[in-house]
Amino acid sequence: MSQASILIIEDDEIVAKTIERCLRADYKTQTANTGVAGLRAARRKAPDLVILDVIMPGMDGYTVCKEMREDAALTEVPVLFLTAKIKTEDAILGLSLGADDYLRKPFNVDELLLRVKAILHRTQNSKVSTPAAAKAASPLPSADPAPEHILRIGEYSLDTHNYTFQSPHKGKFRVTPVQYALLYHLMRHPNKIFSPSLLLEEVWDYPNETGSADLVRVHIKNLRESIEKDPKNPTFIRTVQGYGYSIQPDE
Repeated sequence: MSQASILIIEDDEIVAKTIERCLRADYKTQTANTGVAGLRAARRKAPDLVILDVIMPGMDGYTVCKEMREDAALTEVPVLFLTAKIKTEDAILGLSLGADDYLRKPFNVDELLLRVKAILHRTQNSKVSTPAAAKAASPLPSADPAPEHILRIGEYSLDTHNYTFQSPHKGKFRVTPVQYALLYHLMRHPNKIFSPSLLLEEVWDYPNETGSADLVRVHIKNLRESIEKDPKNPTFIRTVQGYGYSIQPDE
């Protein structure tokens, strides 16, 4: 099996070389020191993962991520933000643009390696297994049975063929790969309560005690903004205080 390719877009040469040294034993690596050069390299040959700095001169990481998500050839390439920006709103912005994960600087090398491995394992497996699993999945019971590739709970539905979500409040839209994985997992297990740590293991494929609960919270927040009539009082993806998150059909 060929090595996965990772594109590192980082304007700090020392940081870029540190990342490359960590990864080159197991992955094919390429570096770019500006957002423009990185986007050009990605378009020349789509990598399996992009590790992306946020603060760069000219085209910043947010813009690079947005451009990738609007490019049909790059829209499903996972993005890991590596950033010195530590405010929650910065993470929300990055993930809302389609990033899969973020890691704050200064970073722990072992943590970076674990996250890279988990992202690649999840995304590469999903290319093979998600459509098959979705086809085999039994439709959720409903008064109006949906086709087998539609997961439906109440007035909400997830199309596993074209990765679109239908909300009665916000209409239909295409979800990002990580949003799809999160929605698919929650909708396949209605009424089950998932702690952030369990979601990190089962959806993000992170080993136990790896990753941040903030990552889950930010993705849930972004999804609620896109799905719920009132994101501050959600009725679809609910918070069970002290335990976690659950999709609970209306009684």
